[in-house]
Amino acid sequence: MLHNLTSAAPISGLNLQLQGRLVACSELGGVEIQSMFDLLSRNFMGVIPEVFLRDLEEKNWVILIEDQEGKLRGFTTFLMVQSQVTKMPTTVVSSGDTIVDPLAWGSPILPRTWIRSIYELKQNFPEGDLVWLLLTSGFRTYRFMSVFCREFYPRFDRDSPEEMQNLLRALAKEKYAKTFDAESGLVRFPKPQALRDHLIHIPEGRKADPHIEFFLRSNPGHAKGDELVSLAFLSFDNLTSAGKRMVR
Repeated sequence: MLHNLTSAAPISGLNLQLQGRLVACSELGGVEIQSMFDLLSRNFMGVIPEVFLRDLEEKNWVILIEDQEGKLRGFTTFLMVQSQVTKMPTTVVSSGDTIVDPLAWGSPILPRTWIRSIYELKQNFPEGDLVWLLLTSGFRTYRFMSVFCREFYPRFDRDSPEEMQNLLRALAKEKYAKTFDAESGLVRFPKPQALRDHLIHIPEGRKADPHIEFFLRSNPGHAKGDELVSLAFLSFDNLTSAGKRMVR
């Protein structure tokens, strides 16, 4: 892995044609890792090379979103493993660093590549349920849950069932240990990454969205990098119409 990461200059607008690809983290090259670090640093404050690399080493997969010239426009890392704390076999997808260049907002390529990749990789874990454990310090990422999953927790319109709450707490404690606060449902890292001003702002038209209002109420420290933990089953039946279209 690359160990001498440097910052990057801002990008300019382009007419983007995007493609996504799934890559094992162990197969990433130095240029790819540097590009990931640059993109994250442009959009988050507090991105520390050592922390970024350590988080990347803890993941096993990354989805890279690139334009027609091969320039990185987005990525999401994740760890896909079988939990050691559940009674029944449970495969957990723990999302890590995720960012999309604002110029690429509106494209479905990241969620489409992600959900198709998850279903393909599930073949390596044929037994038991498949669940998604998501950390969010930004309302856009939290909103993915409601777009693609019919049932997910926590949410604005109903309390979390005791079974789901217990599962979320067990998996979050397994993955995030002492940084997870079970009472608030938040993860607070010692060296958090916080969205920069151009991403933290909520457009006026979206403030009335009940999902976004719930996120802001549940995670009042999101601007300083606090992460809300969410959980959803990724069975095909639990996907929304939009989620099923992505798979197909």
